[in-house]
Amino acid sequence: MFNKILIANRGEIACRVIRTARNLGYRTVAVFTDADRDAPHVAMADEAVHIGGSPATESYLRFDAILEAARKTGADAVHPGYGFLSENAVFAQACVDAGLIFIGPPASAITAMGDKALAKRRMLDAGVPCAPGYLGADQSDAALVAEAEKLGYPLLVKAVAGGGGRGMRLAHSTIELQPAIEGARREALSAFGDGTLMLERLINNGRHIEIQVFADAHGNAVYLGERDCTAQRRRQKVIEEAPSPAVTPAMREAMGKDAVAAALAVGYQGAGTVEFIVDDKLHHYFLEMNTRLQVEHPVTEMITGYDLVEWQLRVAAGEPLPAQQSDITLTGHAIEARLYVEDPYTGFTPQTGTVLWWQPANAMHPKVAKPGVGHGVRVDDGIVQGSVISPYYDPMVAKIIVHGRDRNDAIRRLRAALANTPLLGLKSNGRFLSDLVDHPTFRKAEMTTTLIDQWLEQGEPLLQQPTPTDDVWRVAAMAVAMRNGSSWRANSVAAFDLRLQAGEVVRSLRVLPDRHGGVALRLDGATVHASVLGFGEGRLRYTVDGVLRSAIAVFAGMQVHLAMDSNTFVFSEVSAFPDADALKDASKARSPVAGKVTQVLVASGADVQIGQQLVCVEAMKMEMWLCAEAAGVVQAVHAKAGDQVESGALLVELELKK
Repeated sequence: MFNKILIANRGEIACRVIRTARNLGYRTVAVFTDADRDAPHVAMADEAVHIGGSPATESYLRFDAILEAARKTGADAVHPGYGFLSENAVFAQACVDAGLIFIGPPASAITAMGDKALAKRRMLDAGVPCAPGYLGADQSDAALVAEAEKLGYPLLVKAVAGGGGRGMRLAHSTIELQPAIEGARREALSAFGDGTLMLERLINNGRHIEIQVFADAHGNAVYLGERDCTAQRRRQKVIEEAPSPAVTPAMREAMGKDAVAAALAVGYQGAGTVEFIVDDKLHHYFLEMNTRLQVEHPVTEMITGYDLVEWQLRVAAGEPLPAQQSDITLTGHAIEARLYVEDPYTGFTPQTGTVLWWQPANAMHPKVAKPGVGHGVRVDDGIVQGSVISPYYDPMVAKIIVHGRDRNDAIRRLRAALANTPLLGLKSNGRFLSDLVDHPTFRKAEMTTTLIDQWLEQGEPLLQQPTPTDDVWRVAAMAVAMRNGSSWRANSVAAFDLRLQAGEVVRSLRVLPDRHGGVALRLDGATVHASVLGFGEGRLRYTVDGVLRSAIAVFAGMQVHLAMDSNTFVFSEVSAFPDADALKDASKARSPVAGKVTQVLVASGADVQIGQQLVCVEAMKMEMWLCAEAAGVVQAVHAKAGDQVESGALLVELELKK
């Protein structure tokens, strides 16, 4: 038995595990890095241990540091969360060898299913349908290219040790194959220390359906329904829902039995997920088994009423499963939206910086009681106001989960929850998520795993930057004027002009005294009457033409970050003396984000053409290429592979061709 659990992870999953462990009477230990010293999971735990530098390779991926933290604190069990070492068989065995309970499957099961190629062979032997692919030991580029030609395109290049979209590339042709092989291998080595690859024929217009399974040490195993994870970008899940709108009861039973059989075949224990791709004829094909708790487990909790982390702890303690298959029923519909700090309107570029506003509304934490109809909203997060988002880890900072009577009820609740839970200080995908679940294709349950990527290429309106309405500009003017000291009382405001900028747009507003007890705001010849009723702790209450409204406005330097009408915008006063350094200069190629330089493809003296790739920077599990914005000759290169660079750092200087 165990009494103290070390959580070998960070962020929202560490907070999630700590919460349930505490409810069950266990003491908890957090581990943290330099970047995470002030993170919420550190404050939540009973004890915390610093385990190394900010990069995961110096901390969260170090067996020795984690095991030493357990020794120091007297922890007798380890929960790996997801990601990092959660599917590492060597780590699982190292915990056991150190006398610790590993809250997960045995190392043998992780080995059996952790290697995607070996797992696929097992499924073929067991008669589970699999997509055509190459699982060979010959890992030379020549062998991979030859096998790809036999399989045909499009196909996926996948790291056998991969997960969460890492180490995976899509190739539509021979031309795309070589870069896909190199990128997948490089990313897999960086993330998992194993560059072994496999090939898999892409199932066009497929749906990603996964089955939640659970097994104990007494030979019992059950499935807890399915999750539909079809809404993806670059093979990374964006929205998950349960049950799937495409799965019939007969399909659910067939896939569930396949998933349970797969778990039992490898002596599985604990929580696991068997993932399938389902084609347009509703035939399912085995993809992989994730030998851990999934990011999207809350939607299963919401429709079954079971706390899956509690199940993990009970199974790890040697208890039988809390329920049999006949006990498990599905109630209502649940949807989870992953909130990422990224800009969906500039190619989903990761963001770093300080969280200026984060106050989830109407949120509840996981409960054991069956949710039933109308359970509401749950927010799983790993941030607080003031948190600093670094480039070292995944850009997902929170999950918004809702439960409703049916799918339409859940969609409506999710859109309201996203509107009521704005993140200010960094760009996020919050508005994109709201628009996505309201898109006709999503509402009709016609998403495919590649559709969002197609939309990105096609310029789908869903991925066009929202622009502030006139009302938003006026509210921004009120906030700026309040910061500048205006009292907004009748007969106390002298007329003045404000020039504000949002993005590339600059507009002028005229503020005039108003004999009706407030002020008049004139924008492009149209005048409205407004009055500020209160402005404190970020909440702005005001009236416009007699209608009482509210918004959230917080300041950072000369900028005001504004949340209203399900949108977030950043406004700034336009200076009469613009900063010359802020002007776009095609001769200076600067890093788009803070991150690690992984490739430098040019040297001093090289000729480059517009659009040519110069430097690759990796941040938050994403590789971003810095390309030449004009033709020229390289004058200087200021970075090399392996360098950590700040956002905006000068990496390459060009002499532009006339």
